[in-house]
Amino acid sequence: MTIAASLPIARRQRNLAPLCVAAATYLLLLVSGDSLLHDPDTLWQIKVGQWILDHRAVPWTDFYSLTHAGEVWLSTSWLSQVLFATTYSCWGWAGPVVLTAAAIALAMGLLLALLQRHLDLPYALVFCLLAMTLAAPHLLARPHVLALPVMVAWAGTLMAAADRGRAPSFLLLPLMALWANLHGGFVLGLALIGAIGLEVLWRAAPARRLALAWRWTAFGLAALVASCCTPYGIDTVLGAARILSLGKSFAVIAEWRPADFSSFSPFAAALLALLGLGLSRGLLLSPPRVLLILVVTWMALAHVRSIETFGVLVPLVLAQPLGGWMRRTASDAPRTLRMAPAALAAVAIVLATASVTATFAAHHTFEFSATQTPVAAVDVLTERKAARIFNSYGFGGYLIVRDIKPFVDGRSELYGEKFLMDYFAAEDGRDVSGLLRMLDDNRIDATLLMPDSPAAQMLDHIRGWKRVYTDKVAVVHVRDTTGGPI
Repeated sequence: MTIAASLPIARRQRNLAPLCVAAATYLLLLVSGDSLLHDPDTLWQIKVGQWILDHRAVPWTDFYSLTHAGEVWLSTSWLSQVLFATTYSCWGWAGPVVLTAAAIALAMGLLLALLQRHLDLPYALVFCLLAMTLAAPHLLARPHVLALPVMVAWAGTLMAAADRGRAPSFLLLPLMALWANLHGGFVLGLALIGAIGLEVLWRAAPARRLALAWRWTAFGLAALVASCCTPYGIDTVLGAARILSLGKSFAVIAEWRPADFSSFSPFAAALLALLGLGLSRGLLLSPPRVLLILVVTWMALAHVRSIETFGVLVPLVLAQPLGGWMRRTASDAPRTLRMAPAALAAVAIVLATASVTATFAAHHTFEFSATQTPVAAVDVLTERKAARIFNSYGFGGYLIVRDIKPFVDGRSELYGEKFLMDYFAAEDGRDVSGLLRMLDDNRIDATLLMPDSPAAQMLDHIRGWKRVYTDKVAVVHVRDTTGGPI
């Protein structure tokens, strides 16, 4: 970033700052790559990707779950899963780490390039750092991260069209098709067409509004068609929308919980900074931009998973209004960087980054989070030939990898609101009778729970169950035919 800040900036020529920021972001994530492997969903994502590669088809029904086998399940992130499976089969855990780090780095580089259309480098860097900080808890080897650069490019290009008072080019549609194959979050991209289109109509001269409305409507319909260019067709949209039907269960799934303000956090700081900016500078925004910021803010408040969206979209929405008083005057602008030296420097940066990647990967073994892989506990279950297992939510992905059908896993849209609410009430100790009913109705012969799970503590004192294994990662209980404690 220091190198990037010292380079000459040209308004009409591409400069090296976005590339430098992308390279710095990538190398930072590479050296801390194990932190990208802290999500149990990564395990089943790779498993599904390998199944797709082996069968040259995408799944339409579930064949992993103990409780929902045979029910409709669409893998709307199939392309991301294939990419993760391919890189994992070639390079082990280094593959998904490099792939994830590259996607995040590309997103940050694109965001900086888009912000520089209106803001000077120091201010654009601040917004990029803010976006990176807000997204940090959710930067994991998951499909949504591979779709992050597509989201940045899509939103930034739509905002660029809005700033010029035009309709977006139809050449943008392949981005939507790519997004729809990478991750179900593409529905946000469809919603942005309407939200940003309102900004264009608001600012346009009355004589141009009807023509612009038709163009944005045509683009929106074309984008909807592009989003169906997947193996699932129109079912892609319907499958992605199923996550919205989870209702109250959002509150019990960690990544969908509301933002927590019991302690100070980067998100709280960002909200206060946004409020202070508006109050101190008297920032005037058009009603559509205000509405867009409010909606994105509400999404981030309602679900911590949307905080990264807040960190990306809000700077893009504010860049053009802030550009008037955050830019240097023309007389203060540095001289233009010549293209030939810039191209040579860009090649040097890319080659150096590739060299560092090869060297680091050759001397460092990336490891998946041990807290998500109850290896020894599952070995015990395998020895006992346990087939019907009641598991903690976070262990579902590992069970799938071990070819054991989990009671529940991270595919929340498959299980639905009622099942998840009943499950978490039982596993959290809020419904003891519900726990016993689940164990009996599903003919559970063993449990695999986290050591601090209330259900695990209760089973220690319930007749008919006994603890047979404990470590720092998991606890195993099995049916006790001798009676056990009351």
